Amino acid sequence: GWGSLPTRDRLARCHGLFVSLLQAEQAHKVVASYKPSKFDRKILLWTGRFKTEEEIPPRIPPEMLDRARNKARVKACYIMIGLSIVACFAVIASAAARHESLTSWNLAKKAKWRKEAALAAESKTK
Repeated sequence: GWGSLPTRDRLARCHGLFVSLLQAEQAHKVVASYKPSKFDRKILLWTGRFKTEEEIPPRIPPEMLDRARNKARVKACYIMIGLSIVACFAVIASAAARHESLTSWNLAKKAKWRKEAALAAESKTK
C-alpha cells in the first residue's frame, strides 16, 4: 500500500491521479467559447438544435456550430436536388404542352442548318 512508498513517490502518485481525474473532467466539459452571429443563430434554429432564439446561450462550443452547419449543408443539398427534379419535370411538361419533343426539335434545327449551309454554298458559287 501507501505506507511502504517513500514520501516523494506518494506525492507523484497522488499528483498523477489528480491530473488524470482533472483531464477526465475536462474531457466532458466543452468550452463554450464562440459567440454565434445572427446567421449562426438562424442555422441553429433551422437545423433543430434549439426551438426558439431565446434558448440559444450567448456562447456556444464551436463543435456545436460545426455540426449545425454540416446539417444545414445537407438540408440545403436535399432542397436543391428536389428543386432540380421539379424543374426537370416542369420542362418536360411544358414541352409536352406545346407538343414538342427533342426529336422534332433536333430535326427542325438540323433542317435549318442544312438550309443555311445550302444558301452559303450558293452564294460562294455565284
